[in-house]
Amino acid sequence: MYTCSDLKKGLKLMIDGEPHVIAGFDFTKPGKGQALYKCKLRNMITGALFDRTYRSGENFEPAPLEERDMQYLYQDETGYVFMDNKTYEQISLREETLGDDRYFLVDNMEVKILMFGELGIGITLPNFVTLRVTMAEPWVKGDTAAGNNKPATVETGYNLQVPSFVEEGILIQIDTRTGEYVTRVKE
Repeated sequence: MYTCSDLKKGLKLMIDGEPHVIAGFDFTKPGKGQALYKCKLRNMITGALFDRTYRSGENFEPAPLEERDMQYLYQDETGYVFMDNKTYEQISLREETLGDDRYFLVDNMEVKILMFGELGIGITLPNFVTLRVTMAEPWVKGDTAAGNNKPATVETGYNLQVPSFVEEGILIQIDTRTGEYVTRVKE
């Protein structure tokens, strides 16, 4: 059990039977009366964001979440399919659950899926992924007005800024946390 003094940003707890994460937190101690804990909470299933204020002395139940090692298999009409590395059972995550992380998924990639019971509610990708550039505008020598970066698209459909020397067909490494170009990869 958590108490109000345990509340902080990033803490995962159960509210109204669903897991929530504290997205923002503010502590107020008025001159008279109990301390107030103002929390901005995000529902981990629906993504809904709302505010709630608690008084000191209230208790909270920790969210029963589990992180499982899984392997990305493929995408179909139900969503993105992953296989548990231990039990070999498969689960499907919706595009809304993955958000922009879907652009960094490569077949057979090892990921961690955050589970609430049997429902997948989040994903943790490796820090770096290697993808092939499928479209990059040619760089015109002497064109320095636009800077040294140009737009490019990788095999998964993700668009990003890359250095001017990056051409179509080469492999590049992308930081999945920021979505930015890191380096060229030799084949």
